[in-house]
Amino acid sequence: MELYSYFRSSAAYRVRIALGLKGLDYRVIPVHLLRHGGEQLGDAYLSRNPEGLVPALDEGGRILTQSLAIIEYLDETHGPATLLPADALGRARVRALSLHVACDIHPLNNLRVLRWLSRELKVEQSARDDWYRHWVQLGFQALEAQLQSPGTGLCCHGDAPGMADCCLVPQVYNARRYDVDLSAFPTIARIAAHCESLPAFQAAHPGAQPDAE
Repeated sequence: MELYSYFRSSAAYRVRIALGLKGLDYRVIPVHLLRHGGEQLGDAYLSRNPEGLVPALDEGGRILTQSLAIIEYLDETHGPATLLPADALGRARVRALSLHVACDIHPLNNLRVLRWLSRELKVEQSARDDWYRHWVQLGFQALEAQLQSPGTGLCCHGDAPGMADCCLVPQVYNARRYDVDLSAFPTIARIAAHCESLPAFQAAHPGAQPDAE
């Protein structure tokens, strides 16, 4: 199993966590998102993933893309399903939390959007950072409210880490990089701190990756 990954990519970080939680062995193939104009835009990588995004997972020559689709595939095909709850309502809640991060927060502040703001719209660095923090804070306000639920435990849903935690922790990592004040989001901060103490999350951390800079 080979994972095309960039150490600071939130989406790749999610899949690395999931692979660790499932106890699966894999090899990281680094794809540098900045070097040479972005290796993800080169023909070699586009032949594997025409979206020009990471991650991509190669399992026996079959290429899977999109982090949440990969995570659900791994959960369905490798060992007992543990990353989503057994009950339909629980699965819907975990998917909603995951999609809130992956589809509502992350797309507004991922690398290609930030580069467009800088290069095409000539937005100053300070204004670009304000953009980032605004959308993260707005998303976290809603997420913090959603987590005020009996379904929340040590993790986003219950006491065992699952797909929602795979999404939350990378977004918190990036929020810290941009100096987002997490004091207004105590439940998010608590869950992230708990997950970050677990081996699968530690092994997936950007600083632990072979391409870390």
